[in-house]
Amino acid sequence: MITDPWLEAALFIFGLCIGSFMNVCIHRIPRNESIVRPGSKCPSCNHAIRFSDNIPILSYTLLKGHCRDCGHKISLRYPVVELLGGLLSLSISAKYPLSLEWFIYYAVSAALVVIAFIDIDHRIIPDHLTLPGIVLGFGASFILPELTPLDSLIGAILGGSILLSVGLLYYAVAKREGMGGGDIKLLTMIGAFLGWKGVLFTIVVASFVGSVTGAIVMLKSDKGMKTAVPFGPFLSISAIAFIHLGPDLVSWYLNLNRY
Repeated sequence: MITDPWLEAALFIFGLCIGSFMNVCIHRIPRNESIVRPGSKCPSCNHAIRFSDNIPILSYTLLKGHCRDCGHKISLRYPVVELLGGLLSLSISAKYPLSLEWFIYYAVSAALVVIAFIDIDHRIIPDHLTLPGIVLGFGASFILPELTPLDSLIGAILGGSILLSVGLLYYAVAKREGMGGGDIKLLTMIGAFLGWKGVLFTIVVASFVGSVTGAIVMLKSDKGMKTAVPFGPFLSISAIAFIHLGPDLVSWYLNLNRY
């Protein structure tokens, strides 16, 4: 665990900056726009955002959530995602002190946050993120001490197979798609990074939380049972939870069953 306050501050600020970049990805990737150029601009007046107005959280606070040029209200999501970036940087460093492990798990968590918000907005999970993620996850298994290449391979296959089977079964019963291909690729990516234990943890937690949330949303919606609730955010949140708590919970459960 990191106890140096200066290092903690640096990690938090770094995370805020990554959070700002995550906002760019969330906005541009579904539109097939470059995440590098041009620089950030107001979505209302298209005026380029000044450097001083692009400081994570601080600029939003000083501008009171409005564009300096046109006065258009800026979504609260922007500082929220920035804050998530900072908090994730700190929380992961508490479990994996500044190292290659921290970098990998933080990068995965940031990608999962981006995927979750894109799925909420557009009901899609971009292949641009999941397909390279599957390859990178397998590559990371040669670096991460808690993950072997075999675990990664089994996790990827298991993750894809579970949701593919659920999707086929649902289609056979309901005669309509209930599980998108994006979700299947996402869980495959999660399996590649977190192994088979991570897949099982993710699918169980995501299914439970997703079912409860979905039931609440359906009760409040006019569409009832036909209300579409994206599953990607629940998979993403559950995978991030596993990065933080999963290995300890799995070890505790396995030790419990020895007695």
